[in-house]
Amino acid sequence: MSLVVLGTVALDHVKTPAGERKEMLGGSAAHFAMSARLFTGVEIAAVVGRDFPLPHLKFLKRKNVNLDSLVMSDGKTFRWSGEYQKNDLNTAVTKYTELGVLGTYIPKPVDHQRKASHVFLANFDPDLQEQFLSHFKTPQLIGLDSMNLWIATKQKSLRRLMKKVDLFVANDSEARALTQENNLIKAAQSLRAMGPEMIVIKKGEHGMLFLGPKDMFSFPAYPVDKVVDPTGAGDTFAGGLMGYLSRARKVDGATLRQACVYATTLASFNVQGFGMEKTAGLSMSAVEQRKKALEKFFSLKKS
Repeated sequence: MSLVVLGTVALDHVKTPAGERKEMLGGSAAHFAMSARLFTGVEIAAVVGRDFPLPHLKFLKRKNVNLDSLVMSDGKTFRWSGEYQKNDLNTAVTKYTELGVLGTYIPKPVDHQRKASHVFLANFDPDLQEQFLSHFKTPQLIGLDSMNLWIATKQKSLRRLMKKVDLFVANDSEARALTQENNLIKAAQSLRAMGPEMIVIKKGEHGMLFLGPKDMFSFPAYPVDKVVDPTGAGDTFAGGLMGYLSRARKVDGATLRQACVYATTLASFNVQGFGMEKTAGLSMSAVEQRKKALEKFFSLKKS
């Protein structure tokens, strides 16, 4: 099954208590693809500038990420710089953002992608997300992510788009900001009333919550003793979630549970290294091993 993701491909400058890295490959679409590729073919729709490092492109291709809809435009690549403080590794303090070619980009899939069965709209301007979605014929599953910026500045557009998707993924602060509900179960119920049948709320080190038409469940996060860099963890989660659902070719209670456990597992690898240091070299055997360890944490059976 085919999976297309709209998002950003960026150059990140990240500083955490564990160190600092500059000009790293980042962006929502790149982190998503590095996770989703383990389950299915994934195709990126994004834009970069002429200054984008050729080794990064070669790296993505080596990981079997399709770049047919990765546009290279005159100008500079989108850059983001953030710093995480020792007492709060869940929230990055943005130092600077340089939109570059992202500021004039109008996303559009290539012709063969319009028949994609699975589409994910990673963090992006909701008006452009909706425009991009309009090019697809009959996708089986449409997923959506957003961020506090769009909730604050384009909430009307975001709510209109939410009526057209099947799955909405948000972190806890975004869920609360969009619904004005402090309780996450109530927030999930309010989000579902806005259109999407399925809601996933990411709670960082505290795991995740799922709410669907017939089911609700919650899983803890895999316990990581040292967080190096949380950047891209949410996108890695979303990639694992959509990647597994694309491979499974169905959406039912058991499949959704498996998808969420895989997504949680993959996000735990992401935070253990800068950028894609840990996710780039992952094999399914390593993922399965950690997934089994995670499942033991919420199993009633003796190990």
